[in-house]
Amino acid sequence: MKKNARFNYILLIYLSGLVFFTLFRLAETVAYCAHTEGPDDFGGMYLMALWKGFRFDTTVSTYLLALPLLLLIIGEMARIRKRWYYAIVHYMLMVLYTVCFFACAADIPYFCYFFMRLDASALDLTNSFGMALSMIVSEPMYVGYFFVFVAVSVGWWLLGRLLLRRVLMAHIDEHLPYGWSIPMAVVLLVVGFIGMRGRVSKKGPIRVGTAYYCSNAFLNQIGLNPMFTFIKSLEEAGKSANKPVELIDLATAQTVLDEERALPEDNTLPEASLRLPEGMNVVLVLMESMSVDKTALYDPSTSLTPCLDSLMRRSMTFGDTWSAGIHTHNGIYSTLYGHPAIMARHMIKNSPIPMMCGLPQRLHDAGYRTYYFMTHDEIYDNMQAFLYRNGFDRVVGEHTYPKNELVGTWGVPDHVMFDHVIEHIDSIAAGGPFLTTVMTCSDHGPYIIPEGIDLVPKHADDKLKHIVEYADWAIGRFIRMAEGKEWFENTLFVFVADHGGSLNPLYDLTLAYNHIPLLFFAPGKIEPHFVERLAMQIDVSPTILGLLGIDAGDRMMGLNLLNHNRKYAFFSADDKIGVVDGELFYLFRAKQDNESLYRYRECDTEDLIDRYPERAAAMRRYAFGMTQESQRMLLEGKTACDNNQ
Repeated sequence: MKKNARFNYILLIYLSGLVFFTLFRLAETVAYCAHTEGPDDFGGMYLMALWKGFRFDTTVSTYLLALPLLLLIIGEMARIRKRWYYAIVHYMLMVLYTVCFFACAADIPYFCYFFMRLDASALDLTNSFGMALSMIVSEPMYVGYFFVFVAVSVGWWLLGRLLLRRVLMAHIDEHLPYGWSIPMAVVLLVVGFIGMRGRVSKKGPIRVGTAYYCSNAFLNQIGLNPMFTFIKSLEEAGKSANKPVELIDLATAQTVLDEERALPEDNTLPEASLRLPEGMNVVLVLMESMSVDKTALYDPSTSLTPCLDSLMRRSMTFGDTWSAGIHTHNGIYSTLYGHPAIMARHMIKNSPIPMMCGLPQRLHDAGYRTYYFMTHDEIYDNMQAFLYRNGFDRVVGEHTYPKNELVGTWGVPDHVMFDHVIEHIDSIAAGGPFLTTVMTCSDHGPYIIPEGIDLVPKHADDKLKHIVEYADWAIGRFIRMAEGKEWFENTLFVFVADHGGSLNPLYDLTLAYNHIPLLFFAPGKIEPHFVERLAMQIDVSPTILGLLGIDAGDRMMGLNLLNHNRKYAFFSADDKIGVVDGELFYLFRAKQDNESLYRYRECDTEDLIDRYPERAAAMRRYAFGMTQESQRMLLEGKTACDNNQ
């Protein structure tokens, strides 16, 4: 029987694609193991992850092959022998697979940073193409993965050329009898349909949740194909772009907030009645990626932050604080304006921009001048527009700094920005109280460690640790400079992270990404001690206002931590919601529509959801209710100050 060149060609392309996808998956595993510095012993469980990967790679492949397969079937049935016809099919396949390989290469650093496979939130960076391009070319790690993509693509095109010439074009004049080609075409179409669906079960097609099969968060994700997760997240974003979340009924959500605000006061802290002198200045520092795990709070032996550690010993420190989300925009929004992250929504980029009666506006109304400092472009992520609309008198970014101080994608290094902050405060301190918010950025790739500074790092050979040491050094240097200023004694310093970092994750919502330090530093006015209370970013502004004796109002959802003891803290990671109490961690996965419960204090990965359903239900009700109520307040304009509605 004559060779079936067209069908052989499409089969070989499919098998070759699987090999390339698998190589990327293995490379991602190696990168993950290197990133965590202590990978789990996967044992035989990794083979199951590879099997899951085969299924997802097949689903992606069958979508890529669908139109080319149809064109090849037409070519077979119509006895088409034109070389240009098959060349079009071939180059279509080459381009489609190349796009997927780009997603696979980009997913490796994305996964190592966020511990999430590539999804639609990655497009946030592309909204500023110049900055995104600068990030890629400025960070050696990113450039390295780009060259991996180039090398793989070259290999793919060379292999494709070989298959085109020796398998397809060499037998272009040969056709099977219709008695063979028709049944074979039908079989291929049926198999292709099943492959696109990903499963034969009647319950539904393959979905992200299909990859989850064990208690190891890494193994549950490594089987996913990044193009699959990216397209699925785009589909979900398209469905819900302007659709409010519907987690719980509005009446219950209102009740949850009412219960939160009705919590009895807990005056066990000596600071419960503390009031700072009237007119104290406030310097609020949002620290990029400063996870608790990087500090000495729980394990001094692994600390990378001697300056911050020393500062915490001189401060009122809340070591059990949780960020609202995993993105910088979550941290800015929730810290300054007292509202939680609403899953994957980018509140700072909302159109129209919501009006928020948060810390900047409250202090502005009390006679404070308000300033916001960042290292990079002011318009990135719509920050400048949002901040100006919501209580800030001036937003300072890279367009204000001398051009010779700009060193990369993220503008100036942290210590250079702090120098400008000091100069600015010197120039305004005599004019009355001020709020100066400072957002650091050096601990965000691409990493640039400044030269010519007096930092002596302990981990000079490890860039990821070295940059943390630099960020910490910059904070220590800033405080030392401030201590020599007249305005220092009349200033409250607040340090909190925008979010943490993905360090040795146990769960598919990485707790290290949300567990952050929070400290209030005012020597001689706030007695140093460690506060063993749950805290959230949404509590930062009400607590600052409480210290200053200024009414926080009812437009924020946080609590004054000085006289309230939280039962729960909750947070989002795009499509996931987490809740913690003193013992348990509740995790809701929206995409998979399932939930888990873990003893996170013991680093236990056993799912206890069936053992403690009542506790899980209470935690779910709290997080869903608070999130839903925040959305209602936004939609109804209840987040604006009374005089700004």
